[in-house]
Amino acid sequence: MPYARANGIRLAYRRSGRGEDVLLVMGSGASGHQWDMHQVPALCEAGYRTVTFDNRGVPPSDAPPGRYALADMVADTGGLIEALGLAPCRIVGTSLGAMIAQELAIGAPHLVRAAVLIATRARPDALRRAQQAAALALRREGVRLPPAHRAVDSVLHMLSPRTFNDDRAAASWLEIFELAAAGEPVAAGQDWIDTGADRRAALQGVTAPCRVIAFADDVIAPPHLGAEVADAIPDCDLVEIPDCGHLGYLERPEPVNEAIVEFFGKV
Repeated sequence: MPYARANGIRLAYRRSGRGEDVLLVMGSGASGHQWDMHQVPALCEAGYRTVTFDNRGVPPSDAPPGRYALADMVADTGGLIEALGLAPCRIVGTSLGAMIAQELAIGAPHLVRAAVLIATRARPDALRRAQQAAALALRREGVRLPPAHRAVDSVLHMLSPRTFNDDRAAASWLEIFELAAAGEPVAAGQDWIDTGADRRAALQGVTAPCRVIAFADDVIAPPHLGAEVADAIPDCDLVEIPDCGHLGYLERPEPVNEAIVEFFGKV
């Protein structure tokens, strides 16, 4: 696996396909390989070369000790774009990855040709602030919930009722999440990233064309918060996809891929 030096650390990355570059930025604690299941094949088939990578804290990329900040992640991604000579490139980000893409579009517009922002928000509302505070309280107390409990919590927070009310689908996802939770903690430094700032005013200065993809059943970045991002960014539209939660790019990859490819075809 190749590595690039960015912002003082090594980031593992992968290239696939041929054509103009699309950089895909994964969310909190997740491997860049998740893109390989659906989005990388669709983008390669559409004539793009994809670049995926593992954020700091996710093996085999470096995992510096300590608590990470959003600024660290943004500097890592910007450094990777420069190290690989991708600028300006199309970017797809989901969740934390979408927030990273937003910050790059705000602070380093020369690196961003266009961006698709999946399951994103510009601020937390009252419920999302409470979610963050509750999770932070557990971390500060050093509480590590049993894998089975974490699996149930993940299914309820990450997926849609359409999925978790289907016995076969729910059983499969519960098994996947429990296996993941049973391993060694990954990207612990990312757990401390503060995403509580209100970035709506800053987003008004973004010059790159953007598209927000929101998922109707997302309880982490619900559509009304995604709509605030689309409203704040000039030349930004919103696509809302029904019957999927925060992991909609895995639950309903076909409409997600269609929205990404159609948008990049215009910019």
